[in-house]
Amino acid sequence: MRALIVDDDFYSRNMIHEILRPVAHCDIAVNGEEAIEAFRRGLAANEPYDLICLDLLMPELDGQQALREIRAIEKEHEVGPNDEAKVIVTTMLDDEKETHDAFFLGGATSYLVKPIDEDKLMSEVKSLGLL
Repeated sequence: MRALIVDDDFYSRNMIHEILRPVAHCDIAVNGEEAIEAFRRGLAANEPYDLICLDLLMPELDGQQALREIRAIEKEHEVGPNDEAKVIVTTMLDDEKETHDAFFLGGATSYLVKPIDEDKLMSEVKSLGLL
């Protein structure tokens, strides 16, 4: 499995990386712009990401905007719905509007509130059929 971890917070990035490292090749981005660039490179190299753990609140380009752009890139490359990257939105916010926007406007697959719990994250990855 290839995973992209996108978070501006070092602790959060490191925690998710430690959880996923035994089961995934992980790349890291610290903002939405880096995430989009990494995502483009992965598709171009025919090594798309299976999983993206995406923080919503980041500087420069937030997670909502990055997610919309990632989904647009998948459409450009004619990636079918079954082959789209699974996106787990991770955020400190337990905010219904953010959750709604991430799912219905951005195409997120699931949502976890920080701090990320190892059992919850691994359970989510399994439920998405990635393990």
